[in-house]
Amino acid sequence: MIRFNNVAKTFRRVRVLNDISLEIKLGERVALIGSNGAGKTTLIRCLLGQYLHEGQVTINGHNPRLERTQVLTEIGFVPQLPPPLKMPVGQLIAFAAKLCGTDPQRIVDLANRLGLDTAPILDQPFIRLSGGMKQKLLIAIALGRDARVLVMDEPAANLDPEARKIFFELLAERATQATMLISSHRLNEVSALVNRVIELDMGQVVLDDRVADDVSLSSLLDCRILVKRPDPALAKALQAWQFADLDSGLEWQGQVAGPDRLRFLGMTSRYVALISDLKMTETRQ
Repeated sequence: MIRFNNVAKTFRRVRVLNDISLEIKLGERVALIGSNGAGKTTLIRCLLGQYLHEGQVTINGHNPRLERTQVLTEIGFVPQLPPPLKMPVGQLIAFAAKLCGTDPQRIVDLANRLGLDTAPILDQPFIRLSGGMKQKLLIAIALGRDARVLVMDEPAANLDPEARKIFFELLAERATQATMLISSHRLNEVSALVNRVIELDMGQVVLDDRVADDVSLSSLLDCRILVKRPDPALAKALQAWQFADLDSGLEWQGQVAGPDRLRFLGMTSRYVALISDLKMTETRQ
């Protein structure tokens, strides 16, 4: 599906990628991790055909730079930083749909599933949307095509917990039909989404390993938390996860998406001195 063969890239005599050779097969969900400057974004841009480079990159045997139109119709891309587009939302949806030969309504429906009602913002410039709204629309555009390759750079960073649940469900629907490359600075952000981890450091692959694939992308966890005393900061954090207050701040209940369990436990760890009991039960695979 995706092949990097001795790929190297130099900027101003600085070697940013150094002889990267990788093969990623259909159905693999790969976490591309590494610190800032490790080479993750450069590798993605080589994959998208945006950079000249040494070595070869192919997607289904096609060169993404020389056969750009054909290759890009098979790729759904969610960038880390939304582009500063002044195009109205409605025009952007129509343009994206025409570019990949899909129905604009499909993109609209996906945006609605993520919690973004596009009807009131069709005439609004994309650049004026909030960070979360931009991210939801970009995800809807990427998933609104029959892409066999999904490339996502910190895709859920600006999503609220409910939108993250839906996002994971959307990925689950595509899990057997597409190859996913998910870039992140932190493994715990994406560990439950993937079945393979590739780590870059100083432009080289320093880790390429399989990981346990036991968590369903669409799984849900029922969660119950007992608190020693009410705390405004903890209450605000739990309300952001849409937890319900059952007893004046002393008992909370809600649901957490399975792939988000580490993120949720990381949040609750900040309040470990306040929490007397925490139970999580998987209710949906």
